[in-house]
Amino acid sequence: MERLIVIVGPTAVGKTQVSIDLAKKLNTEIISGDSMLVYRSLNIGTAKPSLVEQQGVPHHLIDILEATEPFSVVDFQQQAGQLIHSINSQGRIPILAGGTGLYVKSLLEGYCFNATAGDEALRQKLENLAKEHDNDYLHNMLAQVCPEKAAKLHPNDVRRVIRALEVYEIEGKTVSETTSCSQGNLLYDTVVIGLSMNRPLLYERINKRVDAMMEQGLISEVQMLLHQGVSPTNQSMQGIGYKEVIHYLKGECDLSTTSENIKKATRHFAKRQLTWYRRMPYINWVEVDSFSEYDKMLAYIYSIIAGRF
Repeated sequence: MERLIVIVGPTAVGKTQVSIDLAKKLNTEIISGDSMLVYRSLNIGTAKPSLVEQQGVPHHLIDILEATEPFSVVDFQQQAGQLIHSINSQGRIPILAGGTGLYVKSLLEGYCFNATAGDEALRQKLENLAKEHDNDYLHNMLAQVCPEKAAKLHPNDVRRVIRALEVYEIEGKTVSETTSCSQGNLLYDTVVIGLSMNRPLLYERINKRVDAMMEQGLISEVQMLLHQGVSPTNQSMQGIGYKEVIHYLKGECDLSTTSENIKKATRHFAKRQLTWYRRMPYINWVEVDSFSEYDKMLAYIYSIIAGRF
């Protein structure tokens, strides 16, 4: 089996720095598991590590698409799988720095996704319903026919809500996102490290990160993207921070409210991330705030990895 190291955890917990430091120590490369980092020009709102912050460590699946292009979990599975094979063939163990729970879980457990062909007319009808009413309206439609699926999707994840409704209408069944092709076994010889911390401290870090994003020019970044022709309905613009700023630019709320909305959405996202990861029993959890020094925590994580490989 090919080997893989995975670093997961809620947003703002410190995955990026830990991944880079481990990669330097292990002389390896990083594969991003974040669905938003694939987009060029989305830098501030995604907390994308700059070239300086990457410290010379090769990073993959970052800045590979224009903001107008779609990217799916199936795309991620295919491209990440190829990268894992390539890096393993060079005698190194890649580090997957996770951010999107579905991406990580589907890769490790080998999810088989429904291949139902799309129905353009139906999709357009559902998109129009979302515009005419709101995202919650569409989410409630899904909850009526498949409450289990609706519970897994945020109302603002319109693209996947529409896809679930589309498949339900076409096939009379739900999107098969929980069907594993690996028959209960992980596809890789994997060490998965989960970073966590006291929730009030995590929320404080999230709030400070959002304040920093606003100071760094998040509003200008979104304005630039819109000016370049990126539509508010594009997948890239559905990310937290971007859609809230679009509401601000439309005059629907003031700057202070926008900042608070981003903080609230990010805190809720972190909570959902933790809920998602708690369903992955193979994660080795590390409480970040239980260590008096960062280097001690890093040494502990390294010892877990060394004990496996």
